[in-house]
Amino acid sequence: MDPLSDVLSLLKPRSYMFGGFEAGGDWSIRFGQHEGIKCYAVVSGESWLSVEGVPDAVRLKTGDCFVLPRGRPFRVTSDLALAPVDYRTLFPTRPNGSIAKLNGGSDFSIVGGHFTLAGGHVDVLLAMLPPIVHIRREEDRESLRWCMERMRQELREPQPGGFLIAQQLAYTMLVQALRLHLAEGVTGGVGWLFALADRQMAAAITAMHEDPAHRWTLASLAERAGMSRTTFTLKFKETVGTSPMDYLTRWRMMVAGERLTHSSDSISVIALSLGYESESAFSTAFKRMMGCSPRQYGRGADPAASLHDRSETVGADRLEAMAS
Repeated sequence: MDPLSDVLSLLKPRSYMFGGFEAGGDWSIRFGQHEGIKCYAVVSGESWLSVEGVPDAVRLKTGDCFVLPRGRPFRVTSDLALAPVDYRTLFPTRPNGSIAKLNGGSDFSIVGGHFTLAGGHVDVLLAMLPPIVHIRREEDRESLRWCMERMRQELREPQPGGFLIAQQLAYTMLVQALRLHLAEGVTGGVGWLFALADRQMAAAITAMHEDPAHRWTLASLAERAGMSRTTFTLKFKETVGTSPMDYLTRWRMMVAGERLTHSSDSISVIALSLGYESESAFSTAFKRMMGCSPRQYGRGADPAASLHDRSETVGADRLEAMAS
């Protein structure tokens, strides 16, 4: 698989919801912090989207789609000067798949899907995603709207196999949104997602993902990127936020964690498949990166808690690099 597919395969969409609302007149709705990812499409009208921590509000127009992958509180409003009202006050009961109405609902209409994610690396992997992915081009919006409408149908009219269809639709929406985000030429960020927008960095990352067991060196990775070793090392650190060899080790450990949790492979088999000649060498690297031993992880140790505990000793800058 390609690196984006590799990383997202560790995120397992579940717990699907779909809904929306129609509004008329003046209105302002606040939504609190949420787990997972929300995707929305504006059916009609215009509004403002303001996400906590993002300086500028986004103007939404009919047909626009947007994705909120970071779980930050946000508000949707007809006027940024209005004081927002919590959505739970306005819509106290919202059956899955329903469309609520506010002030007659004649001026603005929006629908959206919400899915949570399972997997031990959710927080680490989502930490480097943009807080808003705003999709404006019609050909791009059409595919997301189709996915959301299908999810709405599956939730409102349950059919055999509906859970699997909803899961694949959730994957499709997330991948499509991130693919479009990359196509826009994202710049200025640090992390694996931003690195994939760079042809040379993507070549090196792809090589590591395609064959994590290979004995990669700085020289061989630089050759894949078509750069000198020194230039490659500096650019990789600047773009990804960590050194090439640290990235490779971290990716190996994420793959190992997935297999420890979801396969019956022994630690020695996993170690060998990821390029480690001994179980002890693998275990040492795993504990250094994941905060617990492979056996503890396989028994259900919380990797997020381990990472949190380690952050107090390695420092916030190190933890940020681990999220790349």
